[in-house]
Formats: sequence, C-alpha cells, structure tokens
Amino acid sequence: MPKQNSNIGWPIRWELLMRYRLIEIVALWEGRLTTNHLCNSFGIARQQASKDINAYKRDVGPGNLVYDSKLKGYKPSDNFTPKVTSGLTDEYLHALASIKDFTHTFSQLDLGFAHTEMLTPPLRQVNPDILRALVQAARDGNKIDMSYVSLTSPDEESRIIAPHTLVCTPLRWHMRAYCEKNRDFRDFVLSRFRGINGIEGDAEMTKEQDERWNNKVDIVLVPDSRLSAYQKAIIAEDYNMVGGKRVISVRSALVPYAVQALNLDLAKIEARPEAQQIMVANLEEVKLHAF
Repeated sequence: MPKQNSNIGWPIRWELLMRYRLIEIVALWEGRLTTNHLCNSFGIARQQASKDINAYKRDVGPGNLVYDSKLKGYKPSDNFTPKVTSGLTDEYLHALASIKDFTHTFSQLDLGFAHTEMLTPPLRQVNPDILRALVQAARDGNKIDMSYVSLTSPDEESRIIAPHTLVCTPLRWHMRAYCEKNRDFRDFVLSRFRGINGIEGDAEMTKEQDERWNNKVDIVLVPDSRLSAYQKAIIAEDYNMVGGKRVISVRSALVPYAVQALNLDLAKIEARPEAQQIMVANLEEVKLHAF
C-alpha cells in the first residue's frame, strides 16, 4: 500500500491542492490521467490543466508520473509515492461519490466517470432559514427558541435549545443540542423544526458538558462466529480486520447511528450467518450506549 511522504512547501492554495489531489487519485486508481480530468472536474482551460500537471510533476511529485503515448495520458511510475493523498482506495471512491453528487445537482455538466452510479437516500426537507439560525446559534454559543414537532407529540411546541454540533448520519442530518425542557442533550432532526421564535441569550450548557458527546466507545467487530474459517477470512478482509477484529471508535451519542450504518440489530441475531456476516464482540458494552 502506498504511503504518503510529502516534502512540499506549505501552504498551497486550496483550489490548487484539490487539483493536485485529483491528479494523484486519478493517476493511481485509473492508471491514466489527462488534462480532460482537470478541465471537466474544475472547469478550467486545457492550458491551465497542462500547467497544473507540469507543476505537480516538477514541484509536488517528481518522478511520480510518466507519459504513455499509447494511453495518450500520464500513468503512475513504478516508484509512485503519494504526496498530497494517503494512497487509500477510499479517496478514489469518495471522489467518485462527490462527483456523482455534484452532477446530480448540475445535470447539464459532464464531469466524466460515466462508469459510476450512486444510490442516494431521499432528501429530507430542511428550511434554509431554520438551518442558518441553528448554525449561527451554535457558532455564537447562544440558546435559541425553536418550534419543533416530534413523533411523540401531536402539536408544535416551543423548545429552548443550546445547539453545539451539526451531525450527518447515513440517512439524515440532525443538530446535537441541550434541551431545557428535557434538561439533557438530545438529537434534533433538522426537518422537524417548524419555526424560529428568537435568541434566548448565552448558552449555559455547552459541548464541554455533553458527556455522551465527549465519551468515546469502541465498537469491536468480528466475523459471525457461525461462519466457516474460509468465510470468516473473507469477512475479515472485507472489513480490514487485524487479528480477526476491527475496532471502530465512536462518540457515545453516535453509537446508535453507527450500529444502524453497519446494518446491525443489537437485539437479535439473523438466522443465516451469511446475512449477519459481522457481530459486535463487546455487545453488552455497546448496548449501554445504543439508545
């Protein structure tokens, strides 16, 4: 696995760094880099794209790229060493996901990567004024009075909350905040806010007092014990397990969402081990935080 080894002089302008990163990612994982990749992804002229590639070859990764006349593009050299990336496959996959998400919004753009398809969950409706007010209250350390609906209450009700962190889970966005009604830190789904009633002054309860937010929990994943040794080896490779386990460190407050993202049900075991695939080795400990 390539390792990052950078001797670059910092700082590099953000937009230029992004172009250098794409150069490395495309060259390493697709094996062919052309000026079209930069032109289509960043909306720059071919002359600028060529200038960026030459600057990368000269200043960032000397010896990393070689021109292949048959490919009509650059390919990674035998001694390619990442300079502005880590050389992990996730970087390439995340780049593809970002590009597909961008083209979903701007469908008239052709950014390439036609061999990729991404399934996205339905978007939840979030009022931009409400989101802006919550973000500003979190930034300024304020309490804010909001109208909110929940599945347990049939009517809108006023909630004075002290928001501190905007959280993205695989299925939704929510705001972590202290709730004066419940006298505890809670997760508020963004799409369920209905109105802004006003700022209520400085927040007394902040992120520093949120014990579940500051407490980290290790979720220890192992292959399902009912699988054969051969099947366990496959699952261990899938999840990049070391010594037959994969340890994921998660904030206590985010454990329920991590468990959901792993498609696990802590209350039951699938009848078929091939469907279950993984188990939580420290199940009782994780259950304490999965509420």
